[in-house]
Amino acid sequence: MTTRECYELMGADYENVLERLMTEKLVRKFLYKFADAGDMEELKTSLAAGDYSTAFRMSHNLKGVCANLGITRLCASSSELCEELRDGNYTDKVEPLFAAVTADYEETIAAIKELQAQESQQ
Repeated sequence: MTTRECYELMGADYENVLERLMTEKLVRKFLYKFADAGDMEELKTSLAAGDYSTAFRMSHNLKGVCANLGITRLCASSSELCEELRDGNYTDKVEPLFAAVTADYEETIAAIKELQAQESQQ
């Protein structure tokens, strides 16, 4: 799998991130760091604990990293969740928005892990 194919699987914008980071090596480096970061777990934990200000911050972080890496599908879903949490309140929209973020995140991580596994086999 190429990095471009990984981006296609993620519903992401490879050309955008390559323009920003300049080399495929840097794109992969930051993708792998993203896959190892704990932001999603902290988002899940904070929502479960009712800590909506932390959940807002973590969804905002996720949105920002995804924007910088051109991970457009996850950026869009995390942005919607972030806006819903902006005032620090739980609404009936939070749960379905978090489910969408979770699904997008899992697809993103699966694609990155596949890319990483293929790279390590070479």
